[in-house]
Amino acid sequence: MRIEQIYTGCLAQGAYYIESNGEAVVIDPLREVEPYITRAEKDGARIKYVLETHFHADFVSGHIDLAEKTGAEIVFGPTAKPAFAAHVAQDGEILKVGNITLKVLHTPGHTMESTCFLLTDENGKDTAIFTGDTLFIGDVGRPDLAQKVVAELTQDKLARHLFTSLRTKIMPLHDDIIVYPAHGAGSACGKNMSKETTDTLGNQKLFNYALRADMTEQEFVKEITDGLMPPPAYFPENVMMNIRGYDSIDTVLERGNHALNPDAFEVAANETDAVMLDTREARMFAQGFIPNSINIGIDGNFAPWVGAMIPDIKQKILVITDEGREEEVVTRLARVGYDYTIGHLKGGFEAWKNAGKEIDQIESVTATEMAERIKNNPSLTVLDVRKASEHFSEHVVGSENIPLDYLNDHFTEISKDKTYLVHCAGGYRSMIFNSILKSRGYDHLIDVQGGFKAIKEAGLVKISEYVCASTML
Repeated sequence: MRIEQIYTGCLAQGAYYIESNGEAVVIDPLREVEPYITRAEKDGARIKYVLETHFHADFVSGHIDLAEKTGAEIVFGPTAKPAFAAHVAQDGEILKVGNITLKVLHTPGHTMESTCFLLTDENGKDTAIFTGDTLFIGDVGRPDLAQKVVAELTQDKLARHLFTSLRTKIMPLHDDIIVYPAHGAGSACGKNMSKETTDTLGNQKLFNYALRADMTEQEFVKEITDGLMPPPAYFPENVMMNIRGYDSIDTVLERGNHALNPDAFEVAANETDAVMLDTREARMFAQGFIPNSINIGIDGNFAPWVGAMIPDIKQKILVITDEGREEEVVTRLARVGYDYTIGHLKGGFEAWKNAGKEIDQIESVTATEMAERIKNNPSLTVLDVRKASEHFSEHVVGSENIPLDYLNDHFTEISKDKTYLVHCAGGYRSMIFNSILKSRGYDHLIDVQGGFKAIKEAGLVKISEYVCASTML
C-alpha cells in the first residue's frame, strides 16, 4: 500500500493518491489531472475511483476530467446530487481497492454531503482517515458555506450537524489513526488550522479545541462560529461548477495559451473589456506596468486572491507574466474557476515597454522613508490592508484598517483626495490593493515596501501594544 499527500501551497490544499496491488484512488484532485495519471502509470496501476469528500468551494476539482481520461468512477457521499455520472455511496459502504478498503463515513456539517473515507490496510487494521473539510489539523470546517448554496440551511444548523458527525463518526476511532485533511493553514475553509498537514487522531483529541470530550453542543456551536467573516465571493460559484460540471482543462489551456504581440494585446484589451492581470513580483510591477492593469503576484496565494478580487468567474482575462510562466498562470486561474483567459502578452511587460507604449507606476517607499514623510506631514493616513485580526493584534497607532479581502465592498470609504501610505504584512497584498484602486482612478497611494514587518523592525513609528491573535478569519 502507498499513500501520497499531494499538497499545493497556494491553495493550502491536500489531494491524495493511494495505491494497492495495481489499483489506485485519487481523493479531491486538483483541476490539472495529468500528474495523477502519470503517477498511476509509473506504478503500473489503474485509477479505480475518484473520491470527493464534498462539493468544494475554494477550488474546482479535477474529478470530471480525471474520470473521463481514466475510466475511474467518481464517488460522492450520501445526499450528493451531481449533474454528471457518479456513484453516490451509502453511509458505511465499503470500497475495495487492491488489498485495502475505504469505508464511507457520512459526516455532514461543513456541507450536508461531506464525507470522510476510513482506510483499512491489508491486515485489516484501520490506519488512516481522509477527512476532507470535516476535520483539519487544529480545527474543523467552517459551517457557513453550504448556506450560500442551500437557502434553508443556516450556520447554526450546520454546526450542530458537524458536532454530531465528529462525535459519532470520528472521535470513537482509534487514537493511532492518521488524519489526512483537505486543507492546511492559509485556507479560508477554517480559521485555526495548523501548519502541519497530518497528525494522529489521538493528538487531535488532545489539542484540537473542537474535539474536547467535555464540550457541549452549544459550546461547540459558539466556538466554531465565533469570528467567522464572510467567505470569498467566488466560493458559491466554484461549488456550482463542481456540482454541474465545467470545460475540460485542455480546452481552458488551449484558449488561454494564445500569445499576443503588444499591438494585438492592446486591441484585445480595448475590445473585450478583459481584466489585464499582471502576475509579476510586486516591486517589479510598481516600477512600471500597463495602465489599468492589476497586480496579483503568481509567487504568493495567487488563486485565492484572484477569486477574492475578481467577482465574476466568467470575466475575460488577459495575462501579463514572466516569459515561460504563461501556462502556469492559466492553470492556476482555472483551479478556482477562472476559465476565460483569452491570451497573454508575448514577451511580457518588456515587450510592451520596448514597443514604446504608455506605462504607469506606483510610488513605493521604505519603512524609513514612510516615517520621514509622516514626520514632515502628520496628516498623512496610514492604511493597513491586513485582515481585521492582524490589525487588532498589532498595528501602527492611528492607522485605518480596510482589509484587502473586502476591498470591493468598501473602496468607496477611501477618499480620492487624500494621500495614503498603504501597507500589509510583507508587501504582497498592499500592491494588489494599490493596483486595483489605481485602475479605478485613485492616484494618491504610496506603497510601503516590506509591509508591517519592515515598519516594526525600523522602529520609527509608534506601534500598538500586542494583543493575542484573534481567531477571526
